Amino acid sequence: MVDEKKQVTTADRLARHLGLLQAGSTITLDILTPAGQKARYRTTFIGYLPQNYVLIQYPDSNKVGSFAVHIKQGVKTAVRGIIEGHEGAVVAFASKIKQTVLHPIKLLVLEFPNEVGLQSLRHFTRIDTEIKAAIVFNKKKWRVLITDLSISGCQLYIERGEKLALSHEINCPLLIEDYLELGSLELSVSICNIKQLPNAVSIGVSFADKDCKKVKKLLLTTMGDEG
Repeated sequence: MVDEKKQVTTADRLARHLGLLQAGSTITLDILTPAGQKARYRTTFIGYLPQNYVLIQYPDSNKVGSFAVHIKQGVKTAVRGIIEGHEGAVVAFASKIKQTVLHPIKLLVLEFPNEVGLQSLRHFTRIDTEIKAAIVFNKKKWRVLITDLSISGCQLYIERGEKLALSHEINCPLLIEDYLELGSLELSVSICNIKQLPNAVSIGVSFADKDCKKVKKLLLTTMGDEG
């Protein structure tokens, strides 16, 4: 079980916690140039050699475009990913590009980090979002806006939703369509609280346990789209 927040600083523990990131896991990669330019990409964690380096897949060249000139040795990076498990956790570390490998496949070799930050998703702070979605209630689809998101639930804003005869503990599907590379996503939610607003309603919903993996992907994708 991961503590709410801690810094792992010894070499053995650094390697052990990095090892919880499975090969093939999706991660977000921030690249910060000396001139202050910043780019963020989603890519794949490959593996690591303790106290030597971390391997990640080179980001999609079509998305990198002209920024590729900045992806070179010595440039600062930040990596963030989700560790799978019963609760899951966010793992994050800062590093620098040690080398780029072009053949047989394109990889980034990062310096082995001095610190790895861990935070349980169960205690993860809600992320402010503006994700367009829809909720199905009494066989009718209502357009909603997801205004914040956590591992356990989210807040929905429904314009003119005051007309809805909502009550607590109602279960209904939440549909997210064409959100970044996730495409379409359906989550089962249960209404926890209802707040009437002028010409709208704000409702808090919780996610079903069976959708935990879907929610983790949504969280990671949303984190990667921040800023």
